[in-house]
Amino acid sequence: GSGIRFGTGYSCLQQAWSSNTTSNQESHGEVSPKSEGRSLNRGAEKEGKQRSKRRHLVFNNRTGPSLQHFLAQPLGDNMANAYSVSANSAEPENVPYMSVSDWGEGRKYYVEVYGCQMNVNDTEILMSVLNKAGYKRTMALDDADVIFLMTCAIREKAEDRIWSRLSYLKSLKTKARPDRAPMVGVLGCMAERLKEKLLESDRLVDVVCGPDAYRSLPRLLSLRAMSADGVANVMLSADETYADITPVRLDDNKISVHLSVMRGCNNMCSFCIVPFTRGTERSRDIDSIVAEVRRLSLQGVREVTLLGQNVNSYRDTSESTEFADDGLGGGSGLSRGFSTIYKRKEGGRRFAELLHRVAQVDPELRVRFTSPHPKDFPDELLQVIRDNPNVCRSIHLPLQSGSTSCLQRMRRGYSREAFLELVHHIRSVIPDVSFSTDVIAGFCGETEEEHRDTVDMMRAVGFDTAFMFAYSMRERTHAHRKYKDDVPQDVKGRRLAEIIETFHETAREKNQRLIGTHGLVLYEGLTKKRGRPFGSDDYGHKVFLDMPPTLQLKPGDYVKVHIEAATSASLSAVVVEKITLTRYYNENPQANIYGGPIASKVSFS
Repeated sequence: GSGIRFGTGYSCLQQAWSSNTTSNQESHGEVSPKSEGRSLNRGAEKEGKQRSKRRHLVFNNRTGPSLQHFLAQPLGDNMANAYSVSANSAEPENVPYMSVSDWGEGRKYYVEVYGCQMNVNDTEILMSVLNKAGYKRTMALDDADVIFLMTCAIREKAEDRIWSRLSYLKSLKTKARPDRAPMVGVLGCMAERLKEKLLESDRLVDVVCGPDAYRSLPRLLSLRAMSADGVANVMLSADETYADITPVRLDDNKISVHLSVMRGCNNMCSFCIVPFTRGTERSRDIDSIVAEVRRLSLQGVREVTLLGQNVNSYRDTSESTEFADDGLGGGSGLSRGFSTIYKRKEGGRRFAELLHRVAQVDPELRVRFTSPHPKDFPDELLQVIRDNPNVCRSIHLPLQSGSTSCLQRMRRGYSREAFLELVHHIRSVIPDVSFSTDVIAGFCGETEEEHRDTVDMMRAVGFDTAFMFAYSMRERTHAHRKYKDDVPQDVKGRRLAEIIETFHETAREKNQRLIGTHGLVLYEGLTKKRGRPFGSDDYGHKVFLDMPPTLQLKPGDYVKVHIEAATSASLSAVVVEKITLTRYYNENPQANIYGGPIASKVSFS
């Protein structure tokens, strides 16, 4: 039998036309989320007798069609004659038995985005695919023929929000609009993690699509429209980067854009679900990234953030038509004292070169990157940050824990001492650098002593920004298989509160030292609630602005400011004058140490 090819990156796609029976659930090896016992899923349990009659079309990496599938559910001639399309096609697949426009032409979609910036970027890719298939975006929920939820699975609370939203959307389908019930699609990491659970749960969801399968979405919608069965494509790809798709921006007027340069993660930290929902690492070619940055600069974008689950492990092995292969300058080494649990691959263009090439596109275009791993900060990368004024001196350095023993259980690949050494080394190269971080409170087996180590580390480093959370066990992770989530919730809450309090104390002290100094701010517009002018500086601070009444600014302008007040989270400043980035740093050179740990500049031919 022939399989239908959905998505990209695999020479052969496995197809499962699966009945919702106990034996089929066992073959998938799925386990219920913790929310299964809640009211949202009780409806699905009541449908037990009906489940054996309901069928879902599911495409994934783990299960293929068995002999029993073919005997019990013979495929029609049209499906047997389906064929594969080019993995590099930016267009929705053109399958002979079903035109893309059969269902999508002129229909309207509405999308809600939850979670990280990668989900925002994925939504913009998704919109490009749908628009080419004839769909139109609507900003009104009640006007939509299809409602998409771009989801996050990083913590249980994030998934609970989606289950609650799905319950509301079901009432919209069955009560508010029974004569024109919209389809509901769940996309992103939660789609990848829960797969058929979403289709089985009280008919809440019609279409499920994973992060690597957005090209197939028009086909999935058409398949769903042709039958009463749910349909899913949760294939994970080894090479899908969507490099050939030009994203459709959620907000055309934004002067700051996140640009995906790599996808997936190989680190396999014991607490993290990302490798299971996003797959292994693969990088976009450098030519396509630089070309997109040029387009964005010409469109008036003033800030680009290079985006990836492990962005500084970027490794492009394609042949560049624009940049020479000699003099690449390296940049493949690990930070001192860091290790990995996987074998690192040699060769290819590394993140240091990518960051350098992007910074050279436009000296007035500010460049950031997120989210990196501390292990991937070789000296070549630090030098690029130091030597390019338009590369922001704000580095995200995820700590997770300040305890060496806890870090070992987390499989982070470094000790407390190695992390502190890296912080000191970066500051020796880039004296005015600022750090942001991620911290987890109450990981499996965390003792009071380990918690105190984390609190002490927060003081020792003095982070400028921090994202702090209580640990949430995720199924399929190493921690789920090997450890117990044995820290009580009230203890997690107390420890988290202590970490947050410590962060605010140190951040407030650091920010108050800036009072009386001047800085460069990118003006972003007015706040939504109070209409107050604001922007951001190179170090990741939000800056509220008092402007002279005669000064006319538009989003994307740079201003020189005098800082007059500070909290742990923001600065307040008076605008001195409108200025360019280049002029500001010519007049106010950044602090550099050229004779320090890095003796000479790296050459990128």
